[in-house]
Amino acid sequence: MNTQHTRHIKRAALATGVGAVLVAGVLVFVPDRGDEPPAPGPEARARAAVGAGAPAALPDVAALIRDREAWLRKNPKDAESWAVLGVAYVERGGLRADTAYYPKAERALRRSLDVTPGERRNPAATAGLATLANARHDYASARKWGEAVRKADPARWATYPVLIEAYNGLGDYVAAGKALDRLRALHSGTRGLSMSSLVYRDRGWHEDAAAKADEALMKAATPVEKATALHSLGGLAWERGEPKEALRHYDSALKAAPDHHPSLAGRARALVALNRTDQASQDYQSALAERPMPEYALELGELYESMGLDEDARSQYELLRDRTTRAAADGVNEELLLARFETDHGSPKSAVDRLESQWRRGHRSMQVSDALAWALYRAGNAGKALPYAKRATDQGMRSALFSYHRGEIERALGMDGPARRHLEEALRTNPRFSPLLAPKARAALETLGELPGGGPKDMYGDGESTPLSPSPTAPSRSTAPSAAAPSASPGPSVASSVAPSASSVPSVPSASSAPSEPVSTHTAPVSAPSAARN
Repeated sequence: MNTQHTRHIKRAALATGVGAVLVAGVLVFVPDRGDEPPAPGPEARARAAVGAGAPAALPDVAALIRDREAWLRKNPKDAESWAVLGVAYVERGGLRADTAYYPKAERALRRSLDVTPGERRNPAATAGLATLANARHDYASARKWGEAVRKADPARWATYPVLIEAYNGLGDYVAAGKALDRLRALHSGTRGLSMSSLVYRDRGWHEDAAAKADEALMKAATPVEKATALHSLGGLAWERGEPKEALRHYDSALKAAPDHHPSLAGRARALVALNRTDQASQDYQSALAERPMPEYALELGELYESMGLDEDARSQYELLRDRTTRAAADGVNEELLLARFETDHGSPKSAVDRLESQWRRGHRSMQVSDALAWALYRAGNAGKALPYAKRATDQGMRSALFSYHRGEIERALGMDGPARRHLEEALRTNPRFSPLLAPKARAALETLGELPGGGPKDMYGDGESTPLSPSPTAPSRSTAPSAAAPSASPGPSVASSVAPSASSVPSVPSASSAPSEPVSTHTAPVSAPSAARN
């Protein structure tokens, strides 16, 4: 067999073997089942990130793109290679924060479907369109494409991470939990562990989320996999108000993969909480130089604003506007980020309009609920804001920002007790959750003051207040036995082998029947039996 023929066989194996999809910044490959071991090099390393769902490094993705582009110039009817190229473009766009790759990805994926149509015959391209839709924050389209692939091939494990991301974006956390159950029944690699950690975090089960991230770290086979798991641990530590622990994880992630920009931005966030603002500013600038993501610009702008550097802050806000405008031209929905910016730094009314439009589209995640509540409050409508704030905080996520927003809304409505409770909860969860808002939370608590002494007035009809602790000489007011209070249910197990039970999560109505106000409903919790199998 000559060398040229052997090379063509290897390229064909790559095209047919790389059948899984990129999900949430992860390039998933199916291993080559041939007898000949793969040759060393970036393509082989990409293929070595086998069906366990390992993240791919940028140089390997770039090499794969070059290879498939060259192959397709000579073989334009290769549907599988068009699908591989499409999902590689999505990954490169995410890794480089360059949304210009997304239109290229869509053209490649649709070309693949033109050659071989149908989700049953061409699941890679159909699932690739779902991954692209998630990257563009078009979660309804991602759900449509992902469910089409799942219906055609329910045993295809790589579809379920795509669906989990789509369901989370829509706020359908029950569906996300069911998809996780199915993923874990089909796949026991690091991808399933990472998705478990994400879902548990959204439920507020930080101990269980950390346990799954630890498992993913132990099973990590590449530097990028290791950095991804460490980044998750860093984020969990920061959210629970432990910036030193978060910094340790982010530093370890950057040692494993020096170009892991999410960990560089996370490191900056932790440094802000530690009052090391000069270093934080440098890290943010480095992250933006490599990956000009608008959310990094917003965070750096708010850091500058908290330091009184208004001109520097404005320059970052201009960068945010520029990047979101470019992203919109490439089909990316950045309305949530823009609304957050407008609420605190621009026009709250504009933010309300943006978010109500997203709500009508069916985007009803906790993040959208919280952002809409805060925008309504800032626009002067605290009464309408409160149901959205309750929806955001009552679904389980331990978010200092959500608690702060709810506390301020309740304070504006004269609900001093609940306001004090949620403001205290925000600062207890993460005392430095925002360089701009954490000081405002402390000031609001000081304004509310301490709880008044004594208990409810005239509890026994004698015109006197009731002390919190009864006096030893106080006469008994009733001989009837009091009903025993039910015992508190224990918290979720920290053991990583058993999934905790979910809290009640509001379901998401279809966009066509979207009400103008959130509807509080109760749904079945995420099932635990499949979690126990892992």
